[in-house]
Amino acid sequence: MSPLPANVTVSQHPCLQAKLSQLRSNSTSTRETKSLVHELSLLLASEALGKVLTVTTAGEDVSHMGAPFPITKASPGRIVLVPILRSGLAMVDAFLTLLPEPIPVHHLGLFRERTTLQPVEYYNNLPTRVAPPSGDDKPCDLAIIVDPVIATGGTAEAAIQTLKEWGVPKILVVSILSSAEGVTRAANEAEGVEIFVGAVDKELGGSGGGMIVPGVGDIGDRLFLTIGK
Repeated sequence: MSPLPANVTVSQHPCLQAKLSQLRSNSTSTRETKSLVHELSLLLASEALGKVLTVTTAGEDVSHMGAPFPITKASPGRIVLVPILRSGLAMVDAFLTLLPEPIPVHHLGLFRERTTLQPVEYYNNLPTRVAPPSGDDKPCDLAIIVDPVIATGGTAEAAIQTLKEWGVPKILVVSILSSAEGVTRAANEAEGVEIFVGAVDKELGGSGGGMIVPGVGDIGDRLFLTIGK
């Protein structure tokens, strides 16, 4: 497999790799699939956020021992989370759990057309941009796209394009599994993009050539029990 772009990071966490192996299994139930996606997302969120966030100091507080201590915050502070419908919804709670402050969640609905494998947008609830009092017209400092699988890369590419057009300067894409072809396509889409994935499979195949092999199957169908639709 060719080297991946420099802005792609693949997790080496042993627990993540073990849980991904469980997710791959054809014997894993829908209930187990949902739990595993959440647990994998927690591990990925911890690693990925540690890569893109920094710590700042904002004043002082007093501990239970009566001693002063510095208040630390994660930076940047203006973050939005963008799950790709449907399956990206399964990753949302993990990120909201780890982030120290509540953040907006904006949904993008994208599906892959069966014959061309090209992404089609059917839902977009990104708000109209309103410049904050500081005069900074960026809608946020960091947007985090979550989608469990990057196969052909078309959906991730389209989501990145949409957020760039919205005015986001820095984008983090987090996925449990990707193909080498797909993650490379997404990584080369625009400047200011970082991609963090749990693992990379070499082959794209299956029905129509758009599924990762060995992969995890259609994770959306598995999560929402719509297999055979």
